Amino acid sequence: MSHYEEVKVHAEPVVRGEMSHLPEGSVFFYCQVGERPYWKDPNNEFKKTLKLSGVPTLIRYGTPQKLVEEECFKADLVRMMFTED
Repeated sequence: MSHYEEVKVHAEPVVRGEMSHLPEGSVFFYCQVGERPYWKDPNNEFKKTLKLSGVPTLIRYGTPQKLVEEECFKADLVRMMFTED
């Protein structure tokens, strides 16, 4: 299993488990960044437009808040991302 796949496998259950803490009316977008060669391209749209530096990344749209890679494994950080104003 590649690092890319391993990080996703560890983060996804944590993130999904914390989704119950999202405020009512929240919208959660799950977006895949494509196959590894596309992700590695420095000109891919995720890197250019959203300034992503790693996967997975949780972004609170419209704010500077984000969790990157192993930070997404930590339920307490994910919950704070979902609940803080």
